[in-house]
Amino acid sequence: MPSRYQTKRARLRFAYALRTLIKRGYSARDFRADLGAGATLGIVALPLSMALAIASGAPPQHGLFTAIVGGIIIALTGGSMHSVSGPTAAFVVLLAPITANYGLAGLMLASMMAGVILMLMSVLRFGQLLEFIPYPVTTGFTAGIGVVIAILQLGDLFGLGTLQGERIWERLYDLGSRFPMMSFADLGVGLFTLAALLIFPSFTKRIPAPLFGLLAASLVAFALAEFFDLHAATIGSRFGGIPAELPKLVAPWALSGDTLSLATLLDLLPSSLAIAALGAIESLLCAVVSDGMTGSQHDPDSELMGLGLGNFIVPFFGGFAATGAIARTATGIRAGGRTLLATVIHSIFLLFAMLLFAPALGYVPMAAMAALLLTVAWNMSDVPHFIRMLRISPRNDIIVLLTCFSLTVIFDMVVSVSVGVVLAALLFMQRMVEITGASFREPKSGDAKDGATERGVVHYAIAGPLFFGAAKKAMAALNVQRHGVHTVIMDLKDVPTIDATGMVALESSVERLNQDGIRVILTNLRPEPRAFVERARLVRDDGMVSFGSEDEGDQPLPYDAGSVAEEDEPLRPHY
Repeated sequence: MPSRYQTKRARLRFAYALRTLIKRGYSARDFRADLGAGATLGIVALPLSMALAIASGAPPQHGLFTAIVGGIIIALTGGSMHSVSGPTAAFVVLLAPITANYGLAGLMLASMMAGVILMLMSVLRFGQLLEFIPYPVTTGFTAGIGVVIAILQLGDLFGLGTLQGERIWERLYDLGSRFPMMSFADLGVGLFTLAALLIFPSFTKRIPAPLFGLLAASLVAFALAEFFDLHAATIGSRFGGIPAELPKLVAPWALSGDTLSLATLLDLLPSSLAIAALGAIESLLCAVVSDGMTGSQHDPDSELMGLGLGNFIVPFFGGFAATGAIARTATGIRAGGRTLLATVIHSIFLLFAMLLFAPALGYVPMAAMAALLLTVAWNMSDVPHFIRMLRISPRNDIIVLLTCFSLTVIFDMVVSVSVGVVLAALLFMQRMVEITGASFREPKSGDAKDGATERGVVHYAIAGPLFFGAAKKAMAALNVQRHGVHTVIMDLKDVPTIDATGMVALESSVERLNQDGIRVILTNLRPEPRAFVERARLVRDDGMVSFGSEDEGDQPLPYDAGSVAEEDEPLRPHY
């Protein structure tokens, strides 16, 4: 009979959040709450979507396309009631190199491939597995991404344009070499925006700080140009403005005029895998945060399916990789959003804002966008929490945290997560080895030695998982010759699991004991280890290896040791 959990997870529940909403009903009161929250979300997402597109190397309208199309599709087909999806800062370090090397077409094609991978992850039920990525790994690479994003913004903040180079030290070198050519107009506008973003929330939180900051920065840049002939770079001067038109349906690979080829797909496959992995991690973390704030429950595999569909479809409308945005999701919930329709409304708001205010958006200074992303990078790095983790965490977790942080900054997120997960797994195995042990029970007589009773019976207890990292340690004590012992009673009640290596070690130890004429009794096995022992045919008909009687009480050894020791015939070696 399958467990309740197994029955619940037996099939993929497509569009879990939407189906849940339809089942419970939707009222006019819910709509009014979602309408207000959606408008607030749209105001917040408008500048962020443009800024993140620019940081990823794409024109700003493509960030809006991502939030509009991706926000609607992922909300309606995903597994979270409150998650808001769109372009996010975490993707910048992955997407910017793709755009630089393969152009806009490569960026969209990689996003599309990531969508296919995410749908495959959903079908294979990877949603639950991603929850096992250690916290120091996610904290380390998230903080590292924040540092990289901040460095990438320094070019626009100082009016130097995009910093050149693939590695962080190359970009810093480029910044230093061109620093004398900095623009004081851009720097002034950027610092003014940064101050507005930090100070304005202390006066009121009814108006989103990004909206006020970018609007004020645009006015300051206009005043500098009109009265002092100091010109700061703007979206209009850099990209020619934002077109006031609906997203057009077009094949991503057609943007560069190239036909789709297998070589291109293979080149983009590693980047697509990285986008899918990061998107899955961030979206599921976002869903967990929203559950904690609202008391709702998401379906991880359904969320991955919605995320995959969104990322597959978005590139056909000019967008790129989208994922759950934790900050925007929290904003929507605090603004009163009750259902996924708040996310849909936010996307519709962005569409109308782009159509109505596209000419005005062209006056937003690039330095102001850089200042906005600097605040995003600071919040993403969460420096106070990072320092606290270094202060209170165990040494092994600190090693993982600093390794992931350093590798993200020096190389990239893919290397960081790969090394971090492997390192965390190795350290985890080391911990399991440390807590796994074995001991002989104290003898009943002072004349007995090596844990043997006067009647030649040894009680050997193993505690902890008998897996490949700890098997040798747990079984080592049985590899010594014990004089005067004819029976070893092996108590396995504290062994939750046995893997193949553990079984080989157990078989080897039992075989050696049998060769010395010592009988082995396995007792107190849990269901899973007992089933493995039975499949391995470790227990034999000759009586040299047998199970002890099951005991549902509190006694540690459910058998009569006397009956074992008082057999009429001595035990003979078995070969």
